[in-house]
Amino acid sequence: MKRFHVHIAVERLEENIRFYSAVFGAPPTVSKPDYAKWMLDDPRMNFAISRRGLATGIDHLGIEVESGEELAGLRTQMDHADVIATDQANAACCYTRSDKFWITDPQGISWETFHALDSSSDYGEQHPPRLAKRKPCCAPAPTVAVQETNNAACCS
Repeated sequence: MKRFHVHIAVERLEENIRFYSAVFGAPPTVSKPDYAKWMLDDPRMNFAISRRGLATGIDHLGIEVESGEELAGLRTQMDHADVIATDQANAACCYTRSDKFWITDPQGISWETFHALDSSSDYGEQHPPRLAKRKPCCAPAPTVAVQETNNAACCS
């Protein structure tokens, strides 16, 4: 069974932990000095926030799967759709070790599809400098062209 994943970069972690704990009606499942995660069943979601000095907002989206076979099936689905994916085996990210692959949608939003293997004692390895305006935590360089857009106004 799949679980939707959302990771948001925040400035004030404690303030956001209080806010999202109220929204979800539960404290975080994992809480670290720079990171918190809620593993929710209703809605079925892996929701994470982190304070790592990044621009605030959505860091990345994703899908967590329960097995290596399920991960391989989704990876094959990307191959059949001619979507370029970047694989990472046994990667340390967000206090977890996982096998994963990354894709980038046409808007430049990174999507992580992963199977968690074990917990990790640290946030993760250092990654190359951010490309374009945003590169999510633990993600490789975008795999599709990121088009510059003016997002200053919406619905005006």
